[in-house]
Amino acid sequence: MKFASVVFATALPFAALAQEVSDLHLNVVPRTADEAARIAAIVQPTTDFTTPERFEERPAGAATVRVHSTADAFSQPSGNISFERELDFKVGDGLFRKIWVSAPSSTLASDGLGPLYNARGCQNCHLKDGRGHPPEGPDDNAISMFLRISIPASDNEVIKAIADFIPTAPDPTYGLQLQDFGIAGHDAEYRLDIEYEDIEVELAGGEIVTLRNPTYRAADLGYGDLHPDAMLSPRIAPQMIGLGLLEAVPAADILAHVDETDADGDGISGRANIVWSTEFDQPMLGRFGLKAGAPTIRQQSADAFAGDIGISNPLHPNGWGECTDTQVACRTAIDGGDEAHDGLEVDTDGLDLVTFYSRNLAVPARRDLDDPEVLLGKEVFYETGCTACHTPKFVTARLEDQPEQSFQLIWPYSDLLLHDMGEGLADHRPEARATGTEWRTPPLWGIGLTEQVSGHTYFLHDGRARSLLEAVLCHGGEAQPHRDAVVAMPKDDRDALIRFLESL
Repeated sequence: MKFASVVFATALPFAALAQEVSDLHLNVVPRTADEAARIAAIVQPTTDFTTPERFEERPAGAATVRVHSTADAFSQPSGNISFERELDFKVGDGLFRKIWVSAPSSTLASDGLGPLYNARGCQNCHLKDGRGHPPEGPDDNAISMFLRISIPASDNEVIKAIADFIPTAPDPTYGLQLQDFGIAGHDAEYRLDIEYEDIEVELAGGEIVTLRNPTYRAADLGYGDLHPDAMLSPRIAPQMIGLGLLEAVPAADILAHVDETDADGDGISGRANIVWSTEFDQPMLGRFGLKAGAPTIRQQSADAFAGDIGISNPLHPNGWGECTDTQVACRTAIDGGDEAHDGLEVDTDGLDLVTFYSRNLAVPARRDLDDPEVLLGKEVFYETGCTACHTPKFVTARLEDQPEQSFQLIWPYSDLLLHDMGEGLADHRPEARATGTEWRTPPLWGIGLTEQVSGHTYFLHDGRARSLLEAVLCHGGEAQPHRDAVVAMPKDDRDALIRFLESL
């Protein structure tokens, strides 16, 4: 089923719709009945915590790589990639690391930056392909963090094909995200200002943990006031590993975990985000981004080129990036479009290479998974109910043209669904079907290597948590009972839980 228009009188049931259209980006070989039965058995959560599970050491299946002891641990190609395809990975890596300059420039292959932008290259935000961070003091910039922005919209502006789609529109002056840099002659849109309030939490045994409750402000606005109904959402750049494997999970397997009305009574009601695909011109299952707002790696890459760097590409052909109609100087500035690249700053070949690179950033192997404390922590993780959202295992689809991602048992510890995380983490900015209190369950693989790769231990969508324990204690909404169980458990169990997360 493919829709010719974005406006419909009646919304189709979202689950059926997503199953029909969400795997269009994959060349999938249907599973046999025998394969389906084997997969159903192998992805069942374990009940034996005395030893590691079979294949658990390789969270990305054959695509897993050994753990590098340097900051490059997240920058390796899939472990099962061929020599010929590794060459494409390296070319894509070069584009991902490229530092863009403003046009006109003698470096024709690298000009076209901005005019407004958040970073001069992909790697500037996704540091070493890892996690970004909020500014660390008044002398640090927000290079890997920005504010998304939108305003409420009326029903006639939304995609009617998607049930429960929440209508929003760009801010008329500032668009869909605020850029904190501008090329020469163009003012930046804002400066990110953050204030933190300390909140103390007492744990069983008397330990005190201090959490940070941030308040965000768009300061020093360069183009006038925000719309009075503007909704802001802080975002740090997430880690990049394993994206191709997440993209290769069949939509039906993700939707099997949907429980919007909490029919099983466990307090968890995961919801799928169904978003509009600019790549395929129809609704698709959202998988990527902090609210699952992007359906494919290619679209997410194209959106980032345009929004973060101001680079035109096949899905966003305008040379001015994210500039709005009111930013006239930005709209009329010289861009880096090149006839040799279809008038774009990044053409189809370039976008496909960056997509291939992003799809094949490898997941490192597990560490210390047979350590008794790690095994205890795994048991605590499962028995506390964390797996209700952080689904341990999936098996990817058989893919004819993606051998690295084809038919792999993977351990992302995510259901890729939306969950209500409560008022404490709310941004009150909806995105497609995601409400202002909902976030996609983040994959946990590689989380224990964050400090090694990125040089910090900031977690959650805005980096407010300074440790894994703080991240757990910030959970609310559907996860409130599980968070409270962590507060109440003996210190040895809590320490083991963190030790298990550090082994992922």
